[in-house]
Amino acid sequence: MLSRVAERIYWLGRYLERAENTARLLTVYSNLLLDLPRGARVGWHTLVEITGTQDEFDEKHKETDERSVNRFLMSDKSNYSSIISSISLARENARTTREIIPTEAWEQINNLYLFTRDSMGKATARGPRHQLLQEIIAHCQQIAGLLAGAMSHNSGYNFLRMARSLERADMTTRIVDVGSLTLVPSLMNPGLSLEPAARPYSNMIWMSVLHSISAYQMYRQHVLDRVNGEDVVTFLLQDKQFPRAVLHCLSKLQTCLEFLPNNDATKLQVSATQKYVQEANIPQLLESGLLEYIDELQVEIASIHARITETWFLPVVSEQQQQQSA
Repeated sequence: MLSRVAERIYWLGRYLERAENTARLLTVYSNLLLDLPRGARVGWHTLVEITGTQDEFDEKHKETDERSVNRFLMSDKSNYSSIISSISLARENARTTREIIPTEAWEQINNLYLFTRDSMGKATARGPRHQLLQEIIAHCQQIAGLLAGAMSHNSGYNFLRMARSLERADMTTRIVDVGSLTLVPSLMNPGLSLEPAARPYSNMIWMSVLHSISAYQMYRQHVLDRVNGEDVVTFLLQDKQFPRAVLHCLSKLQTCLEFLPNNDATKLQVSATQKYVQEANIPQLLESGLLEYIDELQVEIASIHARITETWFLPVVSEQQQQQSA
């Protein structure tokens, strides 16, 4: 397989997964708005920080209110991490690799782009926006199922799976950030520590995090205790069986690497990241240091991407690599 073809398939997988996961991240916030008590406000600025687009946002907007953030992350074409940009870039990569992927997959990706482009203008209110996000998630899952069931599981498919696993692991760490109670500062009273002030609503927030990645039922099967921050973070980072858990995604990466040549450097980086996740002391991190740990984990995940790029793609920095977010 040509290096440029492998890179396009890789970015097809990443952009499709990024569109779905950004929709999920926005859904977390929508759920929090509905579930939290009257007067509690969600820190929309943190959502921009989580997606790594703070500088780009600040260039265009003076305030990080709900409307501006949602427009920036959904329909702003100049933001390469927005949903419309991710789907558009996925469509372009699918168009240029139509001889590799199933024809039906290309048609579905094209239909997703046309549907999203035509529907963005109607998603200003919360109700229509929530419906659109759910439709985008469903379309992305349908495309993923079609690729899994109709594409030969060769080198091209392994690049696709690596891309999806890496993007999924990265976004799961970002969604865990949403569970941090620093996102709801209005629940804090001056002079009180964060935990006592927000304790009555913490389980509600973590439940929203689980629902955002369709993890609630699987969590309940594996964890018999009530929903709580320690168990949720442990499940989403260290569970080996749940498909969106970080450790599971890293294991899938290792499996894909076995079928690709010259994989030593990338396998070493993936192994180091796996060890970093496995050895995490979640209770201690929740007391202090969870956000810093997540930041370091995202650096580790970005290093895996760097190894993949150096090993299999062209040495010249491509436009897509310049556009990709950490």
